[in-house]
Amino acid sequence: MMKVVNLKQAILQAWKERWSDYQWAINMKKFFPRGTTWDILNLAEALLEQAMIGPSPNPLLLSYLKYAISSQMVSYSSVLMAISKFDDFSRDLCVQSLLEIMDMFCDRLSCHGKAEECIGLCRALMSVLNWMLRCAAFYTEKMKEPLEQGSAENQLTMCLERLAKILGSTKNRALIHIAKLEETPSWSAIEQSLSKLGDNLGHISNSQLQSQAEECIGLVKSIPTMLSVHAEQLNKTGFPTIHAVVLLEGTMNLTGEPQPLVEQLMMVKRMQRIPSPLFILEIWKACFVGLIESPEGTEELKWTAFTFLKIPQVLVKLKKYPQGEKDFTEDVNCAFEFLLKLTPLLDKADQRCNCDCTSLLFQECGKQGLLSEANMNNLIAKRFCSGYPATNSLTADREHAPRLKSPENANIQPNPGLILRAEPTVTNILKTMDSDHSKTPEGLLGVLGHMLSGKSLDLLLAAAAATGKLKVFARKFIKLNELTKHISGEGSKAASVRALLFDISFLMLCHVAQTYGSEVILSEAGPPGEVPFFETWMQTCMPEEGKILNPDHPCFRPDSTKVESLVALLNNSSEMKLVQMKWQEACLSISAAILEILNAWENGVLTFESVQKITDNIKGKVCSMAVCAVAWLVAHVRMLGLDEREKSLQMIRQLATPLYAENTLQFYSERVVIMSSILEHMCADVLQQTAANIKFSATGVVTMPYWNFLPAKKPIKEVLMGVFSKVLEKGWVDSRSIHIFDTLSAHGRSLLVLQQPCQGAAERDPERARNAGCGVALLHFLPGHAAADAHPPRPHPAQSAHRLLQVAYADGSSGQGSCQAVCVVCLQLLLLPQQGADLSLAAQEAPRRYRGLHQSLPVG
Repeated sequence: MMKVVNLKQAILQAWKERWSDYQWAINMKKFFPRGTTWDILNLAEALLEQAMIGPSPNPLLLSYLKYAISSQMVSYSSVLMAISKFDDFSRDLCVQSLLEIMDMFCDRLSCHGKAEECIGLCRALMSVLNWMLRCAAFYTEKMKEPLEQGSAENQLTMCLERLAKILGSTKNRALIHIAKLEETPSWSAIEQSLSKLGDNLGHISNSQLQSQAEECIGLVKSIPTMLSVHAEQLNKTGFPTIHAVVLLEGTMNLTGEPQPLVEQLMMVKRMQRIPSPLFILEIWKACFVGLIESPEGTEELKWTAFTFLKIPQVLVKLKKYPQGEKDFTEDVNCAFEFLLKLTPLLDKADQRCNCDCTSLLFQECGKQGLLSEANMNNLIAKRFCSGYPATNSLTADREHAPRLKSPENANIQPNPGLILRAEPTVTNILKTMDSDHSKTPEGLLGVLGHMLSGKSLDLLLAAAAATGKLKVFARKFIKLNELTKHISGEGSKAASVRALLFDISFLMLCHVAQTYGSEVILSEAGPPGEVPFFETWMQTCMPEEGKILNPDHPCFRPDSTKVESLVALLNNSSEMKLVQMKWQEACLSISAAILEILNAWENGVLTFESVQKITDNIKGKVCSMAVCAVAWLVAHVRMLGLDEREKSLQMIRQLATPLYAENTLQFYSERVVIMSSILEHMCADVLQQTAANIKFSATGVVTMPYWNFLPAKKPIKEVLMGVFSKVLEKGWVDSRSIHIFDTLSAHGRSLLVLQQPCQGAAERDPERARNAGCGVALLHFLPGHAAADAHPPRPHPAQSAHRLLQVAYADGSSGQGSCQAVCVVCLQLLLLPQQGADLSLAAQEAPRRYRGLHQSLPVG
């Protein structure tokens, strides 16, 4: 084998020795040092230069180039630039080969590299556009000669077909538009070629061919103006109000019934006169945006369940509303067709979820009767072609590589698939728990143990919440928790099973209350009777956001005899006894017992080692006792001065540290994971106030993503102004902004400070100022913000809805977008506690009350 000096020599050697394409690729990598990119060496240009030397192209060298394209050795931009440098259009076979090479990738041009590479693709596309226009002009000129007319027409047909294919893509025209902005002189060359082609159109005798050429000329001429046209289209196809409604529901109200959401959406649809396909499209866009931006962990699972389980149910209910002459399933199909054009959004969602989200969504909609089987298969095929293009190479196109599974996440099961499988599992678990387990409770432990493993519990809860089964789920576990009260001559094994059932049900209920709200746990109003233990404890003893507990409340001071016996048991025993143990009483007594132990420690009666032994006893068998103890300690710490909190915080730290011993009960490590998550939620506010650091060491626990909204030492006014400015700039409300607005909605009249950014916006942009005025006016009417001096009674929620909608839509000017979205968020925050009949009234009355406002409603 000869010594290779440069790229040209390597290509010539390959041709002389007749290497196969894959053999050529292997040897090329041997010849040149690792790290050298083939684009820098101009491999594509070198291959084409050698292949096009004769009157017809060299097939072997062209096979090398095709292999290089398929195996991602060269970029699309380098190939296009190389093609654009060929200018001998008289060699028909060479031109045909170049056009065929373009067929390999021109229908899926994209670039995920650096900014320079993306701009390089734009420039290359503009260069090849000029080349094709020159090519077409050459063959139209050639058609003047009668002897050449036949071959020239065939060549022109091939050229115009590729030209129409490239220009038919809005994305490609946008890339060319970017290149025009970057290199104005190059666009002048295109205009000259375009003018020459236009002058030669009279030589085309074939009317169909002439029409195709005129269409291509029109598309090229439209490129300089496409930005302004696209801006007009955005106003007609973007509906931030719908976006805000869906974002708010997915962020704050996953457990809500779907019917109120349906009525809200239909109210906005009627008032803004949104076409059904665009209405459905905006719903899906909001879902994908929420899914992409959701923090990892529980929030991501919630959004996945909302998108793949709840929204299809919402669309099923929307299907029952009158839709005019068009079938609703056709509107759904049309909306999905539009959605498939939003490739960057779908690619980002696929990358985030590590799967093909749209295919799963199409299949779920097909199951719900929202898509016909033919439409579903057609949509899946279109997404496959646009997102996962078929090539002859062994690997997928590198332009789409970000969407493929990386080695790190290849073994991770995607959340959408897990959520869809969890939904029937929820039903099966509910059926299992309906059985009578009073005589053989051991049978439940296997089911509960499976639920505790990994993220199974959060998956099941999210699926239950999205399908309206979470309340039933919670009632089953309250019933199971109550079942453990019954003690009848049990042995050690039965006592262990009873302790485990109590502990697991207690921890699960705590987790549900913290993740989805305590209202999910509470019983429906009914005949008076005994309130279940967990409900009593949760309402009186469990720390929650916005609830301040009194550590001296009677609920923390049970029968002193029981407290003394519990303190003695904890202090004297080597481990907690299980037989005949009344766990409900122990959990209610632990707060007073902890107070006694804490006082003894602070007064020097107990040593640190003794306290550590007691805390080990508390958390050693059942984690629920540690939860109850920390609940009281959190309330107690709030009432202490900063210099008095040290021992209480130490005790919290000891209770939060898992006990690694051999005599713990079954599923201890799984129970500790949930316990750590519960304690972290409970202690969040106290730890932030005291700047204390307690490590919740259980693996798999993801810190709450929306904690610490209000930075320390930063005024509320400044936070609000910053968030509001971002909303105005983006044009839509994201989940984080919703959480901040919700957090601050309880801070007196603090939301009124948004008047100041509105005044500033008035100077910069009057239309945006009017929009902001709508938002501020709406925020002003939130409960607690209505008046400065007086405190009038709170109006009926439906009446408030009418008043707020009037504020949001009363301005006759255009451009309501982003601030209208803020209005909707605040309206929703007002109505969330009053779902159902009140909201239904608002939805039914709004069109009649505001029929006269239709002309003033914004399209977006």
